[in-house]
Amino acid sequence: MPNGYRTRVRLVTFNILHGRSPERDEVDIAIFAEAIASLEADVLALQEVDRNQARSGRADLTAVAAEAMGADDHLFVAALSGSPGATWTAATGTEQPDTAAYGIALLSRFPAVSWEVVRLPVVPGPAPMRFHGKRLPTLVREEPRVAVAACIDSPLGQLTVATTHLSFLPWWNGHQLRTLVRSLRAAPRPLLLTGDLNMDTAKAARVSGMRPLGARCPTFPVRTPQVQLDHVLADGFEGLVAKASVRRLPVSDHLALVVDVEAAG
Repeated sequence: MPNGYRTRVRLVTFNILHGRSPERDEVDIAIFAEAIASLEADVLALQEVDRNQARSGRADLTAVAAEAMGADDHLFVAALSGSPGATWTAATGTEQPDTAAYGIALLSRFPAVSWEVVRLPVVPGPAPMRFHGKRLPTLVREEPRVAVAACIDSPLGQLTVATTHLSFLPWWNGHQLRTLVRSLRAAPRPLLLTGDLNMDTAKAARVSGMRPLGARCPTFPVRTPQVQLDHVLADGFEGLVAKASVRRLPVSDHLALVVDVEAAG
């Protein structure tokens, strides 16, 4: 590599709240597309992604994001089939392309050599959850969770990038993260595990055994960020350096976490 020359890969993880603006309480597909384009991401990991849902205008948000960022390779993976908050079942991966669904997506401007989908352990039955201001826990039906990983041919060489959206139940999301890390044990390194993990940086690092990129970057709530729920964790990161920042966009109740990766030296 010539002196002074650096090759950068911009990785972004973003919980998009199905493209909704908290201020307007609506989804505007044009504004969503502009927000995605403004990130200038090379690899984009999205959570809370709608496909053919009434609340987001029956749009395929993965396809909208892919066109906005210029990503030829992309994959939407449904966590549930049906409508969140209404009638739904756990997705199996055999749903028709026009089925209403909700899940995660991974998009890349660089070629994806291979893909892997990991369906994570489901909470067994209704689970107790404590809410602020309530003395007793409330039983909730937790959604199924899924992860997707791609081996990507980037200017930095092959990278494995994975994304997920873990349970909000603190006694269960660590189990899901451990399961995912085990599932990716044989994936090519460097491995970058991204997503809304619903846990802080210390727990994410401790449970995964991976190095956080962009620690001390609060991402939630969007108006006054106080906690970091969104992460990029790295394994086999030798020879690479990363610079992290957050971006507030006109959609979502989360900030986007932006990590620029370069070759060291």
